[in-house]
Amino acid sequence: MSERLNKYIASVGICSRRAADNLILEGKVLINGTTAKPGAYINETDIITVNGQTVKRNRPAKVVLAFYKPVGVTCTEKDRHAEKMIKDVLNYPHRLTYAGRLDKNSEGLLLMTNDGELIDKMMRGGNAHEKEYIVKVNKEINNDFLEKLRNGIYLTELKLTTRSCKARAIGKYTFSIILTQGVNRQIRRMCEMCGYKVKNLKRVRVINIQLAELKPGEYREVNDAELEALYRSCGMNYIPSTYVNHKI
Repeated sequence: MSERLNKYIASVGICSRRAADNLILEGKVLINGTTAKPGAYINETDIITVNGQTVKRNRPAKVVLAFYKPVGVTCTEKDRHAEKMIKDVLNYPHRLTYAGRLDKNSEGLLLMTNDGELIDKMMRGGNAHEKEYIVKVNKEINNDFLEKLRNGIYLTELKLTTRSCKARAIGKYTFSIILTQGVNRQIRRMCEMCGYKVKNLKRVRVINIQLAELKPGEYREVNDAELEALYRSCGMNYIPSTYVNHKI
């Protein structure tokens, strides 16, 4: 991704953008050893020298958290109508974004990260990443209901048929379901089309990351082994030294 040279110099903390423009005009800024021109753009691989000194921006370490979103918390960064947002319950020094929403009345695992590329890879529906949920409904589950879920259900409101999925009963009123797509309120809509109403919905896994023993409002930094598997599943390379909580 390209960036204006004067903005980059200012972000490093050397001087203001206006002063950076003056340094460029005076020929005191080099890009890969060549005198920079006013209005120049640079990318992440370029080497910038100012007054004979190479300058480099210290980027924040990358972070991936497993966070237990409680019921009643809205997945949003700014919404004046939301009673409680992620920032109100997750106290962490880095600014993070969720990779895959959970609606206000649902709870469970949210992956929080400042790695934009990872979020993009995870959010692409064509990658068919698994997300597992435990769902409690208002009446007894039967095989016919589970088979309908597995085969895909036409959602009239959205005019689409859900992908086939895995579903199994784990109690009289409770079942596990594994989806590979992210339609808005998908499980609730699927159940409603079958005459059931969701009473509780909890996400317990995203790809290989488990909710495990976390309690509502708690988080943990995802460890190296989990991160390596997560990034590999997204077709990305994992470099431990760039992440918080890495082990050498």
